[in-house]
Parts: sequence; C-alpha cells; structure tokens
Amino acid sequence: MEPTVEQKHSRLFMVLAGIVITNALLAEMIGVKIFSAEATVGSQPAHLNILGFTMDFNLTAGVVIWPVVFITTDLINEYFGKPGVKRISYLTAILIAYAFVMLLVAIHLPPADWWIEANNKGPEGNNFNIDFAFGKIFGQGQRIIFASLVAFIVGQLVDVFVFQRLRNMTGSRMLWLRATGSTLVSQFVDSFVVLYIAFSGIFSNKQILAIGITNYLYKACVAILLTPLIYIGHGMIDRYLGKEHAERMSENAAGESKGFF
Repeated sequence: MEPTVEQKHSRLFMVLAGIVITNALLAEMIGVKIFSAEATVGSQPAHLNILGFTMDFNLTAGVVIWPVVFITTDLINEYFGKPGVKRISYLTAILIAYAFVMLLVAIHLPPADWWIEANNKGPEGNNFNIDFAFGKIFGQGQRIIFASLVAFIVGQLVDVFVFQRLRNMTGSRMLWLRATGSTLVSQFVDSFVVLYIAFSGIFSNKQILAIGITNYLYKACVAILLTPLIYIGHGMIDRYLGKEHAERMSENAAGESKGFF
C-alpha cells in the first residue's frame, strides 16, 4: 500500500533526525582523538604561520562526520524550516548530554578484576591499564562537554537563520548558496564558540584564534567540496515526496522561519 503524503512527511523527518542525532553523538564520542589531516592524505605538515604560531591541520576525529550533520540540517531546513531544525537540535543536545552522563557513570563503575587482567598488556607487551584508558577516552572534561553543546546549539541556530535569510533573497533558486553559505557562517561561529568556552584562560586569545582559523579553513574547504551532496539529497527527497509536494513543503518552511530564535 502506497504511503500517504503525511506518512512520507513523518518518515522523512524521522530519517533525517536519525542521521543528525547519530552523527552528532558519534562525532562527540570520537572527537577525543586528534589526527593529522596532512598525514591522512599523504602530504607533509602545513606549518602555517598564523598570528605567530606554527599551525598544522591537527584536528579532532569528529570533524570527519560533522559535515554530515550540517548537510542533513540544511535538508531539514529546506523542507521543515526553523521549527524542524530547532526540535532536532534541542533533542540532539539533550541526548548528547545524557550520553555523557551515562559515560561518567560507566567510568566510575568498579572494574572486574578478570577484565583488568585480561587486558593488562599492550601490543608490545608493556603494562596496560584498560580501565584508565577507558576513562581517558570517554571522560572528557565538563568544560569541553559544555562548550561543545553550546557551540552546537548556537551553530544550528545561526545555520537556520542564515539559510532562511538567503532563501528569502533568492527564492527556490541557488540552493548551493543558501546551503553552503549557511554552513560556512555557522561553522565559523561554531569553531570559535567551542574554543573560547573550552580554553579561555588556558590558552591565550591569539592561540585560540590561531587554532580556530586552522580548524575553520579545513571546515570551509570540506563544506564547499560537499556542496554536490546537497543537490543529491534534495533530488532524492523530491522524488520521494513528489516534486509538487516537496516544493510546497519548502515554501511553507520558509514562511515559518522568521527571526533568529
């Protein structure tokens, strides 16, 4: 039996919401690992001179999948407007906070002796404390957790605001402009909000700016390179909903998205 328009509408929102929540949560979990973007592509460290600091593209592993969150957010923005983005953003933040609370509980659970003994050697035969490693990996500082949650919410609100402002200016044309433009602006805000909340008083303002600029250069390049995926996602949704209904949803979404909050 062919699903009704209302059923397709609900299923689409559920799928997009699931993608955002899953990738945002995973990004927070894997974000404790710092990797070299240059080494990943087989090139030498960049050694950029930014505000007197030598900066390489050493990034958190979370940036690998954060673009998925912003691409999906743009699709939610296009078809469900600011109300849809806000619902998903607040729910995602609550679930991330819940996940960190549960991880904190798990860290403080007393480990079983046999588990410690079964994992007491590293790959080279050196002594290894797996319970300590578990705590180091999943026990992010409270300040960093708070910073990431605030930056996520602020970034999402900025993204939806810029997206809809650009849509009001261009109408249904120039999807690339509102999608990529909103991501570039929101990622700029996100990059510096999280750093200032997490490291103000620990690093100097110039060092925070240097780190933020390096991170933003990477995010901006990725946002531009992934622009075609917005059109692919847009086309898939239009085919699923039907062109006429998809256009009507987009118009309704724009009409419901006034103001910043």
